[in-house]
Amino acid sequence: MMRTKNLNIPPHFEPGKVGKIWKVNYQQLAEDARKWAEEFEITPAADDNIKVALVLIDVQNTFCMPEFELFVGGRSGRGAIDDNIRLCEFIYHNLDVITEIIPTMDTHQATQIFHSVFLINDKGKHPAPYTLISFDDIEKGKWKINPDALRFLGYNEEKAAHHLFHYTKTLKENGKYDLTIWPYHAILGGIGHALVPSVEEAIFFHGIARYSQPDFQIKGRNLLTEHYSVFGPEIKADAEGNKIADKNLPLLEKLINCDVIIIAGQAKSHCVAWTVEDMLKYFLSKDKMLTKKVCLLEDATSPVVVPGVFDYTDVAEKAFKRFSDAGMHIVKSSEPIEEWPEIKL
Repeated sequence: MMRTKNLNIPPHFEPGKVGKIWKVNYQQLAEDARKWAEEFEITPAADDNIKVALVLIDVQNTFCMPEFELFVGGRSGRGAIDDNIRLCEFIYHNLDVITEIIPTMDTHQATQIFHSVFLINDKGKHPAPYTLISFDDIEKGKWKINPDALRFLGYNEEKAAHHLFHYTKTLKENGKYDLTIWPYHAILGGIGHALVPSVEEAIFFHGIARYSQPDFQIKGRNLLTEHYSVFGPEIKADAEGNKIADKNLPLLEKLINCDVIIIAGQAKSHCVAWTVEDMLKYFLSKDKMLTKKVCLLEDATSPVVVPGVFDYTDVAEKAFKRFSDAGMHIVKSSEPIEEWPEIKL
């Protein structure tokens, strides 16, 4: 397929609504999408000779709405909102070449290792949100598992305590972030778990216009480990070597068979960075040339910045520099895909 220019943005898209919660009108949107496909001669995705996958990392209300739990504001304070305006425009401009959209969904419940209720100190108090818990903290007994919460779930107190020791020790040995106590977020069944409405609208419009079903990827439900990367959690085995979680090999293999892989979403310093890191390691283990099909949409992702607490901007930039040095492409949403390095449509 030879493209001459980007498609127009459909009239239903309103940039001013991207930072707000509202209901997507699926039926009307579906009718509009089919008319749009006919008007612009947009062909079914199954006919694509060049398979373009758009991987959207955790574009959920909990990370993208200012009033929600873990809004990724970046240093500008508007990070995820501006990212999602550009992301929606990118999807609409490139509706005819994006074969499939793969949204990941961070999915949690209250009692998990990175939520306050999981841990207590010697006074029975839970750690506050954004507390960083190191292996040294656990070794010294500053924090320990909450036996009551885990007992209800059927976990043995001694074994759970041993896992916490092993978990934080392994994070340290592997050069990972310390265990972070995050505010309760992305709770299964809650509004924070849902996709940002404007992005949901764009994904649905794409799916109807191109007869392409989005491939939702659920991550983060294991209560014994953090799960930044869609390809696997921070820890996959307990202290005895028993498997507690799997690597997402089916998705890795699926992406290897795509011609172009575009990645955007939140947060650049955490779930995006670890997802790309896992992909990089896997691709390099197969064929280092595979990295050249990966494009990182740098203006549709922002780092975690909590003023006065921590700022992961520099960490995120270093990670993206490492990905670029490995052969991946750092691109902007405003640039036509056909002008990206080594991308032939």
